[in-house]
Amino acid sequence: MTTPICNIHGTAMVLGATGFLVTGPSRSGKSALALALISEVRRRGRFAALIADDRVDLTLANERIVARCPASIRGLIEIRGSGIAEVETLPACVLEWAILPVRAPFDPRLPPEQEELKLEIGRSLPMLRLPIETPLGPVDALAALLPQKLGL
Repeated sequence: MTTPICNIHGTAMVLGATGFLVTGPSRSGKSALALALISEVRRRGRFAALIADDRVDLTLANERIVARCPASIRGLIEIRGSGIAEVETLPACVLEWAILPVRAPFDPRLPPEQEELKLEIGRSLPMLRLPIETPLGPVDALAALLPQKLGL
C-alpha cells in the first residue's frame, strides 16, 4: 500500500536533531527565517540543514510526520529580492514542531495555549509563534522556548 503524500506551502528544516516546519502565508518571511535559523545554529557549532523551501511533501511513517522536498526544487531556497540560492539539504526529516513567523505589533500579545497546526494528512504539529524583525534574534527566542530541543 502506498503512503499518501500531501504537498503543502512551507519550509522544512532540521535544527540540532529536531525537525521544524515554518508555516504562514506568502511573504510572511518563512524562507528568510529558515535561512537565518540554519545559519545561526551552524555558527553556534550545532547541526542544521534545510529539507525543503516553499513546497514540502508530507507523509506518515510509523505514526510520525515525515517531510521531504519535491525533486524539482531540491537544494534551492528563495532569498526574496535577490533570487534563488543553492544550499545543502537533507533528503528528509521527522517533523516535531511548526513555527509561525510573527511581526510586531503582536496581536494577540500571547499565542493561544497549546496551539497546533492541523495538517491535511490527519495529524497536527504543536506550533510556536516566533518573533521576527525584533531585537531578540530568532535562535535566541527559539532556544528560550525549546531549550531541551536545541541545546544552545
